Amino acid sequence: MSNDIQNVTNVTLVGVGGQGTILVSDLLALAAMAAGFDVKKSEIHGMSQRGGSVISQVRFGAHVHSPIIPEGGTDILVAFERTEALRYAHLLKPGGIFLVNHLEKTPVSVSSGAQPPLQDPDARLAAYPGLRLVEAEALAKQAGNPRTANVVLLGALSRDLPAISAEAWQAALHQRVPAKFLDVNLRAFTLGASS
Repeated sequence: MSNDIQNVTNVTLVGVGGQGTILVSDLLALAAMAAGFDVKKSEIHGMSQRGGSVISQVRFGAHVHSPIIPEGGTDILVAFERTEALRYAHLLKPGGIFLVNHLEKTPVSVSSGAQPPLQDPDARLAAYPGLRLVEAEALAKQAGNPRTANVVLLGALSRDLPAISAEAWQAALHQRVPAKFLDVNLRAFTLGASS
């Protein structure tokens, strides 16, 4: 992971449709741009509106040539729920940070029988030395809206990206979040950042 503008930092975000994964990747990209980085972003919506897997990748640094992070090249993997965390764990580089929402939400691919359910997710996650579990739903309720769990995770992610200033994060939230939801999202971000 990079703490200066010369290197490229790779962040992969994974979740289930409806969890706000794309909004968080947009906010991360905007904050990185506000901090002066070159930014590239990609996303895949696998039946996302029906509860399918969603993956978004954000790369930032002095010069970023491709939006795609090579397998095993993710510095920080942010998972919006435990099953998706394990499904995409192979993207994380050795020693990378594994930021996981302590929630299990079965994706439609599993509930439909297209993929088998993962066995013993807690023990499997514990095997990753860079694991940080976040109680995003509880913190979102504390912020005033359970739907801000995604922004709680963004706040938690901000702790691992010191090259992006607090002002850049604030600018991104003000730019992308509608005014009527801004205060609750700012509270969610702050709670996540202090988690």
